[in-house]
Amino acid sequence: MKIGETAILGAGSWGTALAWLWAKDGHQVSLWGHDGDRAARMRETRENSDYLPGLKLPGSVRVTSKLTDCTGSDLIVFATPSTALRKVATQLREAIGNVRAVLLSCVKGIEHGTGMRMSQILSELFPDQKVAVLSGPNLAAEVVQNFPTATVIGCNDAECATNLQGILGSPRFRVYTSQEVTSIELGGALKNVFAVAAGISDGLGLGDNSKAALVTRSLAELVRLGVAMGGSAQAFYGLSGAGDLIVTCYSERSRNHTVGKRLGRGESLMQISQSMRMVAEGIPTARSAFECARQLKIETPIIDQVYAVLYEQKKPTGALEEVLSREQKAEHL
Repeated sequence: MKIGETAILGAGSWGTALAWLWAKDGHQVSLWGHDGDRAARMRETRENSDYLPGLKLPGSVRVTSKLTDCTGSDLIVFATPSTALRKVATQLREAIGNVRAVLLSCVKGIEHGTGMRMSQILSELFPDQKVAVLSGPNLAAEVVQNFPTATVIGCNDAECATNLQGILGSPRFRVYTSQEVTSIELGGALKNVFAVAAGISDGLGLGDNSKAALVTRSLAELVRLGVAMGGSAQAFYGLSGAGDLIVTCYSERSRNHTVGKRLGRGESLMQISQSMRMVAEGIPTARSAFECARQLKIETPIIDQVYAVLYEQKKPTGALEEVLSREQKAEHL
């Protein structure tokens, strides 16, 4: 596989971080954002001041708001919010020029209503193209500080995953490969819901013992629901499962943890959402995960309470009491 140009769709913090990362390693990158004014400012200043202020994009990054500028790329990377993926991918399908392009989803979410993973949406819209996924404990703010980071690329085609590993990996961005696409995507999506719960715990000031117990039980719940949705239990203990769960539940840089913490301190979801530039994927994913669990008849007490806080205006203290009042039983991970 030869990658002449990479297009990244989504000029938020993650898309911008990936553009910087791969461009500094010598790749030609087109970075697409839907906001024409922001794209114009980025072209002029070489900086995404809304999401990663102070980061200067290399000259090999072409910033655009025209999807047609991206259609000839050999690798097309999706870094949009999960709720926008289908719309953007549909627009791309109508304009695509390079039918050989590999599609790489870096989007962490589950589509509301259908329960589809992001790669399933892409495969539905582009049935003849190879689709891969990238996920892991990768905070954009730390990637652009050049801190060592590990991630995993999943693809049903092992050769494609290995080729992408060689092209996109570097000493500071270590890429592992896997064919466990379902597990990688579900781990990356579901952990955001549990990060909201962990943030609520911190916002309520419950301490480290409570947090450790919550994260451990969150992993058990993630595995239980993830396996029912077609994932592999063993894979959920990897980078895009346990690894991503840990960083999003503990990091102050995690937007999902931040949402939960502010909820725990008494702010309303509307107040929080209106003050945030970035999308906290745990909010839409909580609804999708709740629906999937109901359809599959899987017990998900933590997801249920996060859903109740986000969508039923339940008080965080009440949600906590309901989790704590559950019947004590044997531990099954």
